[in-house]
Amino acid sequence: MTEQSLAPRTARLERDPRLRRGGLLVAGALVVVALVVLALVSPGPALPTRLQDGLTLSISVLIESMPFVILGVLLSIVVQVWVPPGMIERWMPRRAWARRMALSLLGMFVPVCECGNVPFARGLMMRGFTVPETLTFLIAAPIVNPIVIITTHQAFGFDDGILVVRLLGGFAVANLIGWLYSKHPDPDALVTERFAATCAIANDPDATAHTDRGRRSLAQFVVELRAVMPALIIGSALAGAVQVLVPRSALLAIGSNPALSIVAMIALAMIVSICSNVDSFFALSFASTFTPGSIVAFLLVGPLVDVKMLALLRTTFRTKVLVGLVVIVVLFAVAVGSVVNLFV
Repeated sequence: MTEQSLAPRTARLERDPRLRRGGLLVAGALVVVALVVLALVSPGPALPTRLQDGLTLSISVLIESMPFVILGVLLSIVVQVWVPPGMIERWMPRRAWARRMALSLLGMFVPVCECGNVPFARGLMMRGFTVPETLTFLIAAPIVNPIVIITTHQAFGFDDGILVVRLLGGFAVANLIGWLYSKHPDPDALVTERFAATCAIANDPDATAHTDRGRRSLAQFVVELRAVMPALIIGSALAGAVQVLVPRSALLAIGSNPALSIVAMIALAMIVSICSNVDSFFALSFASTFTPGSIVAFLLVGPLVDVKMLALLRTTFRTKVLVGLVVIVVLFAVAVGSVVNLFV
C-alpha cells in the first residue's frame, strides 16, 4: 500500500472521524449491556425461561471477560506507544524457534485471561512481531499466566498431575502451532485485511510524527475497543445461546462413558466459554464423575478455542486460521487426555 493511499487515512489519528464513530459504537454497546442488565434485575413482564437464561448466561460471560479485555487493551497500548522501539526485541533470542519459546513464556508476566490476550497480541503484531510468533504467545498465555497457575493449583493441587500436564500441554501446543504456521509461505496473509490496514496506519511515521503519546494512547484505546467489543458481545451472546440450546444433561450422559468423556468435556469447554482464570473451579465439580484425562482436555481447550475466544480471534485472523487452530488444539487435547487416562 502506497503512502498516497494511506495519507487520507493517517493524517492525524486523533482527528480520524472513524475514531469518533468507534467511540460512539463502544459507548452504545455499553449502554445496551447496561439496559439488558437492568431488564434482568428489575421487576417487569416475565421473559420466557430459556430466553432469560440465555440473557443471564450471556451477560455473565460478558461481565466476566470485560475487565480483562480492558486490561489487555491497556497493556497493548503500553507495548505500542510507551515501550521504546527495540526494547522488547533486544531481549528476544535471534533464532526463530527460540523466539517463539520465549514468547510462549511471556504470558507468565501478563496476568490477563484469553480475552485480554487478544488485544495484547494485536499490539505485538503492530510492533512488528510475526504472525507465528504472536500465535505462539496467544495460545500459551491463557494457560501459563500466573493467575491461572494459582487457581489451577488451588482447585486440584498436584492430584493426578492435572496442573503439570496443563502447563506443559499449553506450552507444547503453543509452540507446535507457532512452528506449523511458520511454515506458511505467506504468514501475513493469515490476518484480515482490516487488521493489516490498522498495522499499516500504526506503523506509518506520518500518522504519529506530530501526535503526543497521550493522544496516541487515547486514539489506540478507541481503535482496539472498537475492534474487540463487538466481537466480545457477539461471542458472549453465542456462548449463552449455545448453553441454553444444547442440554448439558446430554453432555453429562455421554461423559459417563469413559471412552467418550474426553469428547464430552471438550464440547463442554467450547460451549460454556468460562474465563481461564476461574475455569479450574468449574472443572473441579466434574472431577468425581469424569476421568482425569477429560478434565485435562477441558482445561486445555477452553482457554484457547471456546466460542467467545473464536469470536475475538476473528477480529484479527482469517477464518481458515481459526479452523486450523480448532483442529490442532482439539486433536492435541484428545491425545493428551488419552495418555493421562492410560497412566493415571
